[in-house]
Amino acid sequence: MNKNNELIDNALDRYDRHILRVLQQDGRISNQQLADEVGLSTAACWRRVKALNESGILQKHTTLISPEALGYDLCVLIMVTLVRHQQDHTKAFESAVKECPEVLQCYAVTGDADYVLRVIIPNMAAYDRFLSEKIFTLPGVNQVKSNFALREVKYETAIPV
Repeated sequence: MNKNNELIDNALDRYDRHILRVLQQDGRISNQQLADEVGLSTAACWRRVKALNESGILQKHTTLISPEALGYDLCVLIMVTLVRHQQDHTKAFESAVKECPEVLQCYAVTGDADYVLRVIIPNMAAYDRFLSEKIFTLPGVNQVKSNFALREVKYETAIPV
């Protein structure tokens, strides 16, 4: 645990942790309902949520959508290896990936690949176009290995608090 994590960990009391657990389950809960759930007044609860936002602990408020409901039937984990670890190739790759809406996550990793991407795509033809038009055209891309998800075993967004 780094020093910043220790500071955050020590600063969070049981009310803050309870607020975080509840918000991760229902981000649309009203402040009144949240206050009732955690056992605080509405004003105290609002101040704590505001402080959690300002500290960066609460990063984003969003709604989760079923990819399949919108026609994204394929989930692909892509391992990308660059030619060499050159700063220009790394920056270009990362900038380009950030502009691809079908890339939901991208991690710089250790091991056999330099990056792992989680991509959702409607079908195999769309995946072929994605590779040809967006990935293979990037400078420095040496190798791409694809793993197609057969089924989702676990998908969580809640961080243990």
